[in-house]
Amino acid sequence: MKNKFLSRRDFLKKFAASAASLQILSCQKLFGREKKGYDAKGLPTRVLGKTGVSIPLIGIGGGSRFCAVKDPEKSVEILSYALDHGFYYWDTGHDYVFENVVSEERYGLVLKERRKEVFLATKIQKRGYDEVMRDLEESLRRLQTDRLDLLQVHNVQSIEDVDKICAQDGALKALVKAREEKITRFIGFTGHRSAEAMMALANRFDFDTMLIALNHYSERIGDFEGDAVPAAAKKKMGVMVIKAIRPREKVEGLSAEELIRYALSLPDVSAAVIGTDSLEVLKKNLEIVKNFTPMTLEEMKKIKVGLKPFFEGREIPWMKPGYSDGNPA
Repeated sequence: MKNKFLSRRDFLKKFAASAASLQILSCQKLFGREKKGYDAKGLPTRVLGKTGVSIPLIGIGGGSRFCAVKDPEKSVEILSYALDHGFYYWDTGHDYVFENVVSEERYGLVLKERRKEVFLATKIQKRGYDEVMRDLEESLRRLQTDRLDLLQVHNVQSIEDVDKICAQDGALKALVKAREEKITRFIGFTGHRSAEAMMALANRFDFDTMLIALNHYSERIGDFEGDAVPAAAKKKMGVMVIKAIRPREKVEGLSAEELIRYALSLPDVSAAVIGTDSLEVLKKNLEIVKNFTPMTLEEMKKIKVGLKPFFEGREIPWMKPGYSDGNPA
């Protein structure tokens, strides 16, 4: 299996040959040799753990909400506005395909011209080395780039899942290979369900980042805020959160602004990745970041009381065992 997949050098040759019309960066600007053009446009930033990279308090999420934008031109408008106003952390995933809208392809429409301005993160959900390498090559083609800033193994669900990822020919081997080949600068993992699994994977390997869901845990599957986040921070991993605003689906009286402020007020959290489906949402989030002040302990306690009905519920699909982000095209 050693030579089944392209080396970085061979991959880039193949990629350049097939994508010459896409204005991909020249060989003088390959990974590691170009000057990074990140510009937060005055927005507050935080350092993403051991990566040393400063990122805005909100990252652009490319999941189901973003894919709900049917018109490609609208997608480009949203992403361009985000970048023009300082939101340069962009998160997507290989399996983010909803009703034939492919998130990575939509990102690629902008990245082909502005790649150096974006901190680009994607995710792969497969657990085997060969599968991850195949999906990685497809992701790069979709994104119209030859490199990532962050590659993540997606949706870690259990200790058994951790064992699969860390197996001899598991996903972790592929992530390490991609980092060694300089296809990605950093590697990390994401999860929605089990704090125990997130802590276990953090302790199995020296990852750079963890992206973890908020506001859907219970004691039965562990304490994300109290256990998993501090465990990752102890290893100097950059910690980001997702699904920070999702409780609004079941609990009245919770505003997006309050929930985002709550997430960003947690110790050790660098940023919240928020699904973005319109310019209106983007502009509201821009104001939240510009005017951000951490919540007091009393304010945070009040939010936790409001979240109690949500913690006790199990009606939302992404809170149930076996849930997976993304659907087949």
